[in-house]
Amino acid sequence: MDISVLQQQTHLIVRQKITMMVNRYVVHTVRTDGSPGEEVAFAEQKRLAFKEQVTLYTDESRQHVLAGFKARNVLDLAGEYDVTDQDGTPLGVFRKDFRRSLLRSTWHVRQPGLSTYTGAERNTTVALLRRFGDSLSWLPYHFDFSVGASIAFSVERRWSLRDSYLVRIRDPRLDRRLIIATAVALDALQSR
Repeated sequence: MDISVLQQQTHLIVRQKITMMVNRYVVHTVRTDGSPGEEVAFAEQKRLAFKEQVTLYTDESRQHVLAGFKARNVLDLAGEYDVTDQDGTPLGVFRKDFRRSLLRSTWHVRQPGLSTYTGAERNTTVALLRRFGDSLSWLPYHFDFSVGASIAFSVERRWSLRDSYLVRIRDPRLDRRLIIATAVALDALQSR
């Protein structure tokens, strides 16, 4: 999909594919009936990597890079992740707010030229239940990224056998590649 067409998307679906050694993610547009449309990104994350690095491809053939994100430091609980395009040009940064995440997971996303968007788990009760009950980690969680009261984008975990998320984008200025990288990271890095 052409970047200008991708940039017009207001809804995306991110689904995890279950495998033994890597986390795989497929990102689709959303049809008017809510079902997955065209594939726009594919990513793999090696489990237990010392320094996180994930490449987003345009599809499962892995022939064309869409973007990627990489940790600045090794095994940093509140580390920053740089998101770049296929040429290495910076698209933005995201990071987990470790202190605030002790009770309610909180992330920050920054795109050059825009404010920093803060996303926290929408439901405090679910956030607390997920932390204090290992058997409740399956509970769905939702993030709203905003500046003040204005929500720029949301990532909502859907009920399914495998991890699946609906991404709603309200701020047209946000680079969709940065949003896709953040949505993949929310699943891949959430338990850290």
